[in-house]
Amino acid sequence: MKIGIVCYPTYGGSGVVATELGMALAREGHKVHFITYSEPVRLDSFHENVFYHEVSALDYPLFQYQPYESALASKIVDVVKFEKLDILHVHYAIPHASSALMAKSILREEGVTIPFVTTLHGTDITLVGRDPSYRPVVEYSLNHSDGITSVSQSLKDETLANFKLRKDIEVIPNFIDFARFKKTNKEHFKKAIAPGGEKIIMHVSNFRKVKRVEDVVMMFDKVVKQIPCKLLLVGDGPERANCERLCRELGNCDEVRFLGKQDAIEDLLAIADLFVLPSEQESFGLAALEAMACEVPVISSNAGGIPEINIHGETGFLSPVGDVADMARNAIYILSDEGRLQQFKKNAYSQARRFDIEQILPVYEGYYKQVLEAVAPVRM
Repeated sequence: MKIGIVCYPTYGGSGVVATELGMALAREGHKVHFITYSEPVRLDSFHENVFYHEVSALDYPLFQYQPYESALASKIVDVVKFEKLDILHVHYAIPHASSALMAKSILREEGVTIPFVTTLHGTDITLVGRDPSYRPVVEYSLNHSDGITSVSQSLKDETLANFKLRKDIEVIPNFIDFARFKKTNKEHFKKAIAPGGEKIIMHVSNFRKVKRVEDVVMMFDKVVKQIPCKLLLVGDGPERANCERLCRELGNCDEVRFLGKQDAIEDLLAIADLFVLPSEQESFGLAALEAMACEVPVISSNAGGIPEINIHGETGFLSPVGDVADMARNAIYILSDEGRLQQFKKNAYSQARRFDIEQILPVYEGYYKQVLEAVAPVRM
């Protein structure tokens, strides 16, 4: 198949999943065309079946905000026509679904039929999509998508509860590429971070308020008083300054490292003993799954789709959102006994194997074929 993938090219989960999926499809022999405003961050290696098409919007003084949606639709039209794409897969509803719908309408006028699948990733439904500024467009675009998928059952349920949809939603979970995310020997690196053999606790996010990174710092402050440990905070964003200030107030700055944005997350996860994800909202929890693939148990909130991957009492523990004391107790319970820690690590890895990309990829391929077969009479 010739597949067009429309996504955000940034470090967010939707862009990561879209890029990893595209690369996997390319390895299977499909021709994959990424359409976005800059090269996706995970698109870091050459493959003969991968193509990138940059979207550029006109910088005109009349526009206070560049009309990216229109530029994207025009680019989709161009790529579909000249690359003869079979199907479009748009990740994150806003504005990609509406742009795909506009492009589809334009192409229909020219005698070209292009079906598109919209994958819902979370805040495009739970936060942004429900805003009155976007809701009617999101609902209309979803109802006119040829297929809709969501990354968790939780997200599907929330979408159906908040939007009037005439179409079914297929749950296809996020996935892990075990060729990349796996436990490796980085003992020399671990000794540099924890020279005294301290346990290493880790958090990765974009440091937005919804990620509740301050909860990680407060939880760590309780744990470090009982168990020698270090905290690695990976990523950057608007809440970083508040977290740095909190570390100073708590007096634990010597035990906390802010590492900023990192590409080789798997190298850091290789030295971690525990991963913390206290999010207020989380449609799936890809960061937690990546940790589990590297044999790292997870302390998390029970928000959204996280309970679908982090099994309470087996791969880690779930706590109510904001319950720092409970998260700290659970972290201490896991880290205080080496045999128990090793069992949790083993369980985390076993659970992550269920989300191997080698198992999820055929599901997406099958769904593409299902959509194409449904529109086959129109294409003829």
